[in-house]
Amino acid sequence: MDLTDPDWVRKVREAPDPLDEAGIRPEAEAALREVLTRYEEGDDGVRAALRALLERCPHFTWATTLPSEPTPQGFRLRLLHMSVEDQGPDTRDMMLTLHDLCGQARDAGVDVRPLLLEVAELSSDVDRYGMGSTRHILLRAAGREPCGLW
Repeated sequence: MDLTDPDWVRKVREAPDPLDEAGIRPEAEAALREVLTRYEEGDDGVRAALRALLERCPHFTWATTLPSEPTPQGFRLRLLHMSVEDQGPDTRDMMLTLHDLCGQARDAGVDVRPLLLEVAELSSDVDRYGMGSTRHILLRAAGREPCGLW
């Protein structure tokens, strides 16, 4: 991507999605769902190993997402995805996404607090970038009224 091209933003928006372009969306989404299932069902060691795996696979993490579903299960899956990504390369992006996700879920009538607390229990307690651990960030969001970070 040539960031000196004054039209680069439009070109990025109009470019095909990388998973669709490669023809692997169903397989990538199935792999992500399997990771989330193992993350949810595993013990602390399994969850730490899956967080480390995704840290070593930034392109998979960047390209593979789940469809947004305005349901408790959809919100919970997105929280599990955030938890296993463990803030990714930038805590600020994770926090903005979490705040927006909480707002969308609330607007859809989802009781977000219990789900935030549930996923926080599965999350890392390591403060990776000096802004709090994933567990701390989820607990802080659950403690706000309305739930969210600000």
